[in-house]
Amino acid sequence: MTATPAPVPASAPTPADGPENAWDGNEETQNDPEEKRVLYQALDSHYQKVAHYNTTHLRRQSFYALPRAHWELLASPPFNYLDTLIAVDNAIDQNAEISDAILASALRSFSLPNPSSLDSKVKHPDDFRNTATSSDLEKARSTLRQLYRDWSAEGAAERESSYGPVIQALTNEQTYHPTRKLRVLVPGAGLGRLVFDLCMLGFDVEGNEISYHQLLASAYILNFCPEKEYHTLFPWVHSFSNHKTRADHLSSVKIPDIHPGDELQNNPDAGQMSMSASDFLLLYGSRERRETFDAVAAVFFLDTAPNIIRYLEVISSCLRPGGLLINMGPLLWHFENNPPGTPSSTSSPSPPSSTTYLPSQGIADPGSVELTNSEVLALVQRFGFSIVTHYTDVPAPYILDRSSMLQNSYLASFWVARKDAVGMV
Repeated sequence: MTATPAPVPASAPTPADGPENAWDGNEETQNDPEEKRVLYQALDSHYQKVAHYNTTHLRRQSFYALPRAHWELLASPPFNYLDTLIAVDNAIDQNAEISDAILASALRSFSLPNPSSLDSKVKHPDDFRNTATSSDLEKARSTLRQLYRDWSAEGAAERESSYGPVIQALTNEQTYHPTRKLRVLVPGAGLGRLVFDLCMLGFDVEGNEISYHQLLASAYILNFCPEKEYHTLFPWVHSFSNHKTRADHLSSVKIPDIHPGDELQNNPDAGQMSMSASDFLLLYGSRERRETFDAVAAVFFLDTAPNIIRYLEVISSCLRPGGLLINMGPLLWHFENNPPGTPSSTSSPSPPSSTTYLPSQGIADPGSVELTNSEVLALVQRFGFSIVTHYTDVPAPYILDRSSMLQNSYLASFWVARKDAVGMV
């Protein structure tokens, strides 16, 4: 993915504001074939509403494959299994309305025609239909579930677990700089709630995200959603396992729990907020970003690195002397099971010679490595940071259904490291 800045305005426009609020960098995206392909797959994953019905279509087939006496028993009270499938279909319909809204706002932002308005007999050059892979469809469903974490009232406790310590560390640091607002970078910003919350507290915040699925959803919530609690989301409807009751399975939440535009307009002390759609390594490793941030807030981010040394090089470069690297998260290394080579393509596993220097491909650079928490901390110190605070075993649930019979939660590592005025590897 190329480095395409895509600022999100601090004051959220209404849907009627139109294309003038489209993301910066759209022309670059449309002129880059690879970038355009990835964008179109993300768009199509929201457009393919019918794909969600696999949740019930396959179950109906399996249900009627049971012995007749068995499915007739389960179709009658108190089980009413066929009624359950109808209710699940209706819930998926409501989730699909959120996807439709995300798609519509994205099409306007990128000045693309809506395929539903195109002549089905004529292939329009900007018709992205049937480009999404099964992975794209799963990412779209995962993004909907993440709306529960970031933008529902029910997700507040989960946000407090992950974002609360980071916010407290930044608030403490702000007291040492009473005459200016701290500038904070949030890499792996996801759906943008931490970026928004920090902005509301008066920090100047820049979020960064490489996933178009995440970017399209966050842009809709931050810029286009008409009002608070506008949508009904059924976060657990796609899975039938570990539910105590059917009411738990079909439970819903309202999103967003607040209207970002209204909140910002009513807060004169809010900071500046922006989002960039880019490869973190390429954008923030540039000379223009050198020593521009007072803090980097890495929440569930460091383990997305194929090579964490690359991440630390860039973080050290973009932080000002004395700046903070604040980490909260587990170490679920995202590229652990990838074959040797690059994360996105196959290449020779042989390292280049010591005299060969290749330009960075960002996250697509060859190689990957997985470290323990203690090794990560040792590496951070090798990069000229001093560990200020460190807590282990911090409960950090991630999209946790608290009524489920399966309760998985990370025991995360939280630490704050300060960049020394002088010091590198």
